[in-house]
Amino acid sequence: MIRFTADELDAATTLVHRLVPPTPQHHWPLLSEATGAEVWVKHENHAPTGAFKVRGGVTFVDWLRRTAPDSPGICTATRGNHGQSQARAARAAGLRALIYMPKGNSIEKNAAMRAFGGELVEHGADFDMAKDEALRVAEAEGLTFVPPFHTELVRGVATYAWEMFRAHSDLDTVYVPIGCGSGICGTILARDALGLATRVVGVVSTGADCVQRSVVAGQLVETNSARTFADGIAVRIPVRDAYEIYAAGADRIVAVSDDDIAAAMRLYYTATHNIAEGAGAAALAALMQEREAMAGRKVGLVLSGGNIDIGLYGQVLEGETPGA
Repeated sequence: MIRFTADELDAATTLVHRLVPPTPQHHWPLLSEATGAEVWVKHENHAPTGAFKVRGGVTFVDWLRRTAPDSPGICTATRGNHGQSQARAARAAGLRALIYMPKGNSIEKNAAMRAFGGELVEHGADFDMAKDEALRVAEAEGLTFVPPFHTELVRGVATYAWEMFRAHSDLDTVYVPIGCGSGICGTILARDALGLATRVVGVVSTGADCVQRSVVAGQLVETNSARTFADGIAVRIPVRDAYEIYAAGADRIVAVSDDDIAAAMRLYYTATHNIAEGAGAAALAALMQEREAMAGRKVGLVLSGGNIDIGLYGQVLEGETPGA
């Protein structure tokens, strides 16, 4: 199982900050009024790609250049934020970035990946099908496959939690959205490296709840579909290495509906004027669901990203739930 020392996370933070400035954590009084908790938001939507994944790209590509200097580039699969991260880091290092995503993926996330230098290919109906094809092509073309979960990705991602915990070591609970698991695992590992007692709560969609089912069952459980407009958490096959960390280190896994997520997106806008994509608002949706139990506590929310197509966001602001 992955573990990091404080020195390893300090070194990762120094490396990441060369290309990614620290993101702020703000207390928003209107969020506290709505939830009854003292709410602090970690604004990963303010990162250079608009999402937390940018951190993992820096550490992964640095590791790749040191351990496989002859690699011509990377190949990976994404719903958008991971792909932006890998394209940005790979092209900055002079490497090719071949990126697979499912058909019908976010138009604006696709455009951003191309702008960062990614070569895009659509394949399959969901992330997991795109991932399988990316692995096959990487092997065929001699590219380094970037999995959705890897020690160096997690070490980079953990730097946002490192920043948050160093600023607020007295957080009672932190809510983190879960897709493939790098975010929640980085948060757990940063907490443990600092020896804190903060509870970490993972958040999934009721329509993509393989992680919650796996933790309840005590073993990996796949689902037949991952139906949610929150594409960052639309995963149907849990990652074993991530499962081993959050099954042991998370306090609980909470599932929220798409209606809950849309309501949280609207609250983020009215209370803070920040745009949150679906996955980015999932943590707030979970706090709203548990507001009675969390009343009066100091709570951290990871606003993991703000990348959502304008049409979908317009529906949300009009009071609708996309796909409903």
